[in-house]
Amino acid sequence: MRKFLFILLVITVSSFIFGQNEETLSGKRAPGFRLEDLNGNLVSLNSIIGKAPVIVSFWATWCKPCAEELAEYKKILKDYEDKGVKVVAVSTDNEKSVSKIKPYIKSKGYNDFIVLLDTNQEAARKYYASSVPYSIIIDIHGNIVYSHTGFIKGDEIKVREKLDRLLQN
Repeated sequence: MRKFLFILLVITVSSFIFGQNEETLSGKRAPGFRLEDLNGNLVSLNSIIGKAPVIVSFWATWCKPCAEELAEYKKILKDYEDKGVKVVAVSTDNEKSVSKIKPYIKSKGYNDFIVLLDTNQEAARKYYASSVPYSIIIDIHGNIVYSHTGFIKGDEIKVREKLDRLLQN
């Protein structure tokens, strides 16, 4: 009986902690943060928001689904760049692997992304990004309109649909 109660407790707590999804974050104001970019400049999320939707992707160099998602975001950015859409790629790599980020970005051709370093998970914690990839879309008013954990082929379709709806308004 104790084992059953323990398992039930773990499931309940896990679903609460990891259960942050579009329904719970949608409509909420996007928490601000300031992080360093690849050149050591401090960049504020609030300075990016306001002109067009912003995709924020929490990722890491070691994460294969992150690589797949970022490749799709590169295509999305190419298709929507004339509408002002921005992609903010927030690396959650730690201090030991942070040196791999700049060569990774260059080799993949993600030069149009705004790449920020979150080595201590400060920004990730504000968004309950407990695993990567984790993406959100922020509208021009600074509200979260979409959030998603993980990546499988086809997820990019939802992102495109959300962007299309936001850009119609």
